[in-house]
Amino acid sequence: MAIVGIGVDVVDVARFARTLERTPRLRGRLFTDAELLRDGEPRRAESLAARFAAKEALIKALGGSTGVGWHDMVVGADDQRAPSLTLSGGAALLAESRGVTDVHLSLSHDAGVATAFVVAEEVRAP
Repeated sequence: MAIVGIGVDVVDVARFARTLERTPRLRGRLFTDAELLRDGEPRRAESLAARFAAKEALIKALGGSTGVGWHDMVVGADDQRAPSLTLSGGAALLAESRGVTDVHLSLSHDAGVATAFVVAEEVRAP
């Protein structure tokens, strides 16, 4: 295993919520339908802010965003309900070009701040 990059991002939840209220179409530009809902209900601002932070942290871990669209990075959960990132399109191509084979994500939100931490790694065969 080799770490290719790390990224961290923080988002002021109240400011993010105001931005989403001012620009309603931004939700659809930043997030997929699956990211916008949890169990059929709209996600709260804290959860969306953490997902936005995850996408920003991933961009930092990959060393840039050239060719990457917001929907190329989808924040979901694995089979253990731990947060995960699924890459497609430009994000998958960028990750591949950097040798990234695995991405780890941690999310948190508290006291009006959402945080995401991403580790991009290359897993080498033994």
